[in-house]
Amino acid sequence: MHFQNTLDCAQQLDQQDPLKEYRDKFHFPKVGGKDVIYFTGNSLGLQPKNAKKYVDEIMTDWAGLAVEGHFQAEKPWWDYHERFSEKLAPIVGAKPSEVTVMNTLTVNLHLLMVSFYSPTSKRFKIIMEEKAFPSDQYMIASQVRFHGLEPDEAIVEVKKRNGEHHFRTEDILQKINEVGEECALVLMGGVNYYNGQALDMETITKAGKEVGAFVGWDLAHAAGNVELNLHDWGADFAAWCSYKYMNAGPGNASGCFVHERHHGQKDIPRFEGWWGHNKGRRFLMEPEFQPEPNANAWQISNAPVLALAPYLASLELFEEAGMAVLIEKRNRIVAYLEFILQEIAREVHCNFEIITPQERGTQLSVFLHGQGKELFHYLMRNGVVTDWREPNVIRLAPAPFYCSYEDMWKFGQVLKDYFKKE
Repeated sequence: MHFQNTLDCAQQLDQQDPLKEYRDKFHFPKVGGKDVIYFTGNSLGLQPKNAKKYVDEIMTDWAGLAVEGHFQAEKPWWDYHERFSEKLAPIVGAKPSEVTVMNTLTVNLHLLMVSFYSPTSKRFKIIMEEKAFPSDQYMIASQVRFHGLEPDEAIVEVKKRNGEHHFRTEDILQKINEVGEECALVLMGGVNYYNGQALDMETITKAGKEVGAFVGWDLAHAAGNVELNLHDWGADFAAWCSYKYMNAGPGNASGCFVHERHHGQKDIPRFEGWWGHNKGRRFLMEPEFQPEPNANAWQISNAPVLALAPYLASLELFEEAGMAVLIEKRNRIVAYLEFILQEIAREVHCNFEIITPQERGTQLSVFLHGQGKELFHYLMRNGVVTDWREPNVIRLAPAPFYCSYEDMWKFGQVLKDYFKKE
């Protein structure tokens, strides 16, 4: 359909939307008694209405069964985490045996680096992107120091070219080949949190493996957002948070991927605990660790089921909708948002520079030349929940589950009103 900056066009697009029924499955904050236009699913997804039901089930079982809930609840707590593997596998392109849920994102990246970063005098360098999300920077630098190395010597950053806002795949590949046999690990964000760029994970993984390095991915902004094929790409490991595009609630549990070629190894470096121990022998309280034959071997403690319940509720929606349909709408609604931004910029004679390349997911990062933070505050006061990043970038992430094309048009009208007032 040819886009138009009209309410009628937006409403027609919504009528054609195969996901339109899902909007009513989420709770929206309100401003002035009206649902907000919510652009921050890349920071915290909206609450699925079915999440309370899943949490209440556990609260009811806890009240009525107490400790027996571990085995007698309708969804027994002792294997609650196992319900995630089948649902998460198609979202990240993995085998169910390669996926588990545990802890939180940075904790899991630390634990995975125990297994996949064992530097030697010759092979000790880690390749990452410049200005990665700060938690990744802190995590990797602390791992390097833990091994008695200096971050300035062990960490190699791939930089953007002067005057450009995105990374070039050829520059990443060149850096991997340049570091070569000194490269122990390639660990990058699959979708950049700042500019919204989706990296060519398949090509980068292949290059990392060709020089003999392990390859891992931080998929915080990728899981539930872009197409992933972790198993086929041959990535060694990955981790992601569940509270952004996956709508599991603030700070909730992280998902992990460990490629099956690393399963069943008793001698792999790993911090171990009893929930990673052979499930059939777990309650025999044996002194020697026997790893589960899958990604669950990286589990340490029993699952925090109250935290996992909203995640399971959200995954039910993903299973119903399917990633292919979500990605199709994502492409269309982001294109419509880009069209609206260009139309408004033309009408009000203002320069909005979109710094997100075409290799992207749901997010558009917009550089607001000549505009300060007052525009952000104006949008928030007028029911547009968005995200500000210094010096003057607004991140807009129209999550396909619950954002509508009419939202995109209304956002354009609020934006236009601001410049008219100015």
